[in-house]
Amino acid sequence: MHFDDKKPIDIVLNDLFEHYRANVSDVDKITKALLERDVVQSQSDIVNDHIAFRTLGVPNLGIASFEKIFLSFGYKKMDYYYFEGKKLDAHWYAPPADHYPRIFVSQLRVSELSPAAQEIILKYTSPISSDPVDSLDLNNGQEVADFLQKPLWDLPTSQEYETLLAESEYAAWVIFNRYYLNHYTISIHELKDGYNTLEEFNAFLESIGIKLNTSGGKIKTSEDNLLRQSSTVSALYDATFADGKTLEIAGSYVEFAERSVLPQFKDLSKSEIKREHRRDGFETNNADKIFESTYTSQIKGS
Repeated sequence: MHFDDKKPIDIVLNDLFEHYRANVSDVDKITKALLERDVVQSQSDIVNDHIAFRTLGVPNLGIASFEKIFLSFGYKKMDYYYFEGKKLDAHWYAPPADHYPRIFVSQLRVSELSPAAQEIILKYTSPISSDPVDSLDLNNGQEVADFLQKPLWDLPTSQEYETLLAESEYAAWVIFNRYYLNHYTISIHELKDGYNTLEEFNAFLESIGIKLNTSGGKIKTSEDNLLRQSSTVSALYDATFADGKTLEIAGSYVEFAERSVLPQFKDLSKSEIKREHRRDGFETNNADKIFESTYTSQIKGS
């Protein structure tokens, strides 16, 4: 994923991806194998279906704050999703032009957690007395890019992290990783024959030693069968907490999406098919399982 213009959106997306790529080893491992097999000629040939962020539903933060960045870039707010078991709300955002990725932003319903978990989260977020996005110059791409890499609250202690982890792995991920890019997504249907279905692509991934999320099956399929998704599981990395202790925690991962042509466009030739002819949006049941790519059960499972 690389954008050559110097618009704020281009600067922000490029910066997000470079930080993410440097910390998620599977990104370059997958790209290298695709290059070696002549599936793509460069990393920029890979079409990014969407990127995703996680937030906390507390005053001055959450979706209401975070979305201002991408709405200012011309993104359009689309469908709402609710994940009851995980206590999450989410929206997706359509890009201002087809060469940009969709955005998926989720938010934890902090008020539905136990008093102990709420106390930990609010200890760190309550000092944020105003919406930090409101102080940004959203026309300054580098300022926004720097903000998305900046810690908004202090590091928790290892005990606080483990307390959250026991109740909500999502909460634990966000309290340490903050607004770090959660994943980017390769558009499988844009690849050449032999790699452009999830069955074929997953076989390729496993052949190079990539571990896949198995929650709900390796391939998660929408009710209309037009959106299919898979993902890697996050690698663990050593994180040092405020009390000086180091724990292995989940980082980010890579997702893969296959969007089928809508029935009304099934007679179009391959060369005529554009993004608007394919299934758009997301699916609650698919996303519910994709979230678990950072869960201990997936990372440490067989």
